[in-house]
Amino acid sequence: MTSTVLVVDDEPDLEVLVLRRFRRQIRERQLSFVFARDGLEALQSIEQHPHVDLVVLDINMPRMDGLSLLAKLQEREDKKVAIVVSAYGDMSNIRTAMNRGAFDFLTKPIDFADLESTIQKTIRHIEVLREARRRQADAERAHASLSRYFSPELAKRLAAVDGDDGMQVHWRDIAVIFTDITGFTSLVETADSNVLRDLLNEYVGGLTEVVFAYEGTVAKVIGDAIQVLFNAPGDQIDYPARAIACAQALDRWAETFRERWKQRGVDFGVTRIGVHAGPALVGNFGGGRYFDYTAYGDTVNTAARLEAANKTLGTRICVSDSIACKVREFRGRPIGDLVLRGRSEALRAHEPLSAAESYGLAATQYATAFNKLEADDTDVVPAFAALVGLNAADPLANFHLKRLLNGAKGVRMHVG
Repeated sequence: MTSTVLVVDDEPDLEVLVLRRFRRQIRERQLSFVFARDGLEALQSIEQHPHVDLVVLDINMPRMDGLSLLAKLQEREDKKVAIVVSAYGDMSNIRTAMNRGAFDFLTKPIDFADLESTIQKTIRHIEVLREARRRQADAERAHASLSRYFSPELAKRLAAVDGDDGMQVHWRDIAVIFTDITGFTSLVETADSNVLRDLLNEYVGGLTEVVFAYEGTVAKVIGDAIQVLFNAPGDQIDYPARAIACAQALDRWAETFRERWKQRGVDFGVTRIGVHAGPALVGNFGGGRYFDYTAYGDTVNTAARLEAANKTLGTRICVSDSIACKVREFRGRPIGDLVLRGRSEALRAHEPLSAAESYGLAATQYATAFNKLEADDTDVVPAFAALVGLNAADPLANFHLKRLLNGAKGVRMHVG
């Protein structure tokens, strides 16, 4: 790459001497030179040659002296690196020039060997500065892109890493959360566009903040649906517990959000959540031109189908036994062995509960009723009927009672 040097000096013979001294570098396209006789002409030259890398300027010149030119150069957005030239006895001006941002100085009469070594040293400095700025710009762009997916602290760490550490496509064990909204299509068709915009912006923004609070990764946002990953891209030893805690926090936030908009006359649907854990193919699937950090595989599909199963079950959160059994003190109640859409094998699922709910009378009675359901006990219908009597709004108790009254038995069921 050719570096361009602007020489600003009113001595008439200097141009010839410089071109003669640097003829090899010019011939090999290491350097090119532009010349100006004073500060005003130098500024005009920079406008015509914005690619100028280095300015070598005399301090004493007509119309605009070197110190004034240096001040103008420092005001520019692309601050030009400068070497000042002055008589040895003019150290006061040289000191002023250095204080104003000059990189180095030379004394007159010019020693051309000294000029050559000073130019080479300064260009190396410029290249280091450019590389630092390039890296900073790359990091800022990376951080802006990563901030869409990762919590601010994680995005900062990833942006600071050289290469694609953690971004390359590979298999790893993860937890996946899928969320979706009931009746969203109808809302889109009926709501005012401005209301829908504000609604979705607040909803997606709010859920994302909850995810980031648990250091999850937002892999996809498709309309009203959100896909969240844990243990990716970085390792999280407690990722199963994080994922379930995050799902419960998302549920609480979504219910508060729904009630707030209901008071404003907008009937926003229930947010349904599915959670599963297992191996998945994870990484940046966008290639070199587009960043698309996401996950693919059966684990992801299962989480999505668990989310959909909530519609049949009447629940808002449905988590697989694969993730629940990894949480040391999982609090929840078993839903049953679900045969999800497109599957033949059953998967045990649970509804997570808060600490207060897990110690309540309803949870204890549900556990008793579910044990009767697993054992095909003849008292199972009265047990679930008592549960519904205790809490008529319990969707899961109602679901099982309805199944039983329709002749179903056991805990294996087709959903979705």
